[in-house]
Amino acid sequence: MAIPMLQVENVQVRYGPVPAIHDLSLLIDQGEIVTVLGANGAGKTTTLRMISGLHRPYSGRVLFEGEEIQNRPAHELVGRGLCHVPEGRRIFATMSVRENLDMGAFGRRGSSKDDFDHIYSLFPVLGERQKQIGGTLSGGEQQMLAIGRALMARPRLLLLDEPSLGLAPMIIASIFQIIETIRAEGVTVLLVEQNANQALRIADRGYVLENGHVLYQDTASALLSDDRIRRAYLGQ
Repeated sequence: MAIPMLQVENVQVRYGPVPAIHDLSLLIDQGEIVTVLGANGAGKTTTLRMISGLHRPYSGRVLFEGEEIQNRPAHELVGRGLCHVPEGRRIFATMSVRENLDMGAFGRRGSSKDDFDHIYSLFPVLGERQKQIGGTLSGGEQQMLAIGRALMARPRLLLLDEPSLGLAPMIIASIFQIIETIRAEGVTVLLVEQNANQALRIADRGYVLENGHVLYQDTASALLSDDRIRRAYLGQ
């Protein structure tokens, strides 16, 4: 039986004395796209930050490819193949596109021409603008750069936090197509997304969080057809 890519077991996260995540359990198999949905404040971003080592859980376990990682620092997890694209992109605004991408390969002690060629094949606009300063790119281009920078680390698990936030519909469609391409290339994806309809259409399975715990979990197709989910998160 294959080892899951990621297991989150009965995790609690606190901000000081205040619990932000309660008894959270998730499972992601290799090669899946799994989406985490929920309203603002449901605990989605905290969940990703906890998985990627930016917040340590108060209790519970996180296993990446069968090994416990809940006490490992974030930079070590990047080296192991777990990369996080945070909400808000967080690119290096004063550095060029190429320099931003090169920073993504820092943990591997440098990049190669093949690495850049791969990113430019996924995001041709980055190849066209590789000398341009990152902060002068459009919002959609900055999101592409943030994803490309993470891919330079050659992740096996990619965490994406709100990749469509604030983008035009045409750019959103492109971003979701790229996510599907990334999965087809062998990268497992955990996607936090407010655009529940789009997320569920490309995902294999989904979890719905409310107040820091899992309210529903099912296949993406089942969640799309669930009247409770449609009313609460799809506006239908």
